[in-house]
Amino acid sequence: MAAIFNFQSLLVVVLLLICTCAYFRAMFPAMMDARRSGPFSLFWKCARIGERLSPYVAVACFAMALSIILFD
Repeated sequence: MAAIFNFQSLLVVVLLLICTCAYFRAMFPAMMDARRSGPFSLFWKCARIGERLSPYVAVACFAMALSIILFD
């Protein structure tokens, strides 16, 4: 619940969701299908973002890690 009120924590949760969904999509492609509805479609969309924007997601993860290490 605290991740909702802290913007940095919310960004960390979103980045972890994107990275985790992209990893699971690469390991288990049948688990995340584009034709599903509900929360599974959200996971598929996060996996698609992680696949297509992987350089930007990697830079965002690296920047977030540096900000957590240096400023927290």
